[in-house]
Amino acid sequence: MPLLRGMARTAVIAGTATHVSNNVSRRQGEKWARKEEEQYAQQQAAAPPPAAAAPEADPIERLRQLGELHEQGILTDAEFEAQKAKVLA
Repeated sequence: MPLLRGMARTAVIAGTATHVSNNVSRRQGEKWARKEEEQYAQQQAAAPPPAAAAPEADPIERLRQLGELHEQGILTDAEFEAQKAKVLA
């Protein structure tokens, strides 16, 4: 009987220790998850909005510049036509 009682006591103590350990692990996990969520929220709030795209040049002005480059011989006929199509698209 003393052997059975000792084994039963050991089982109860081990079961209690396991239960307490699981509760502690669960609480720590929840605490860390909340902390990570708070940090993520702070990062999102502090993140600057994406920079706006640079405004495109006036198409008329761009065509004029392309025409000047073409007249100076810097752009070939094919390059001029390709760039003109981009501006007008």
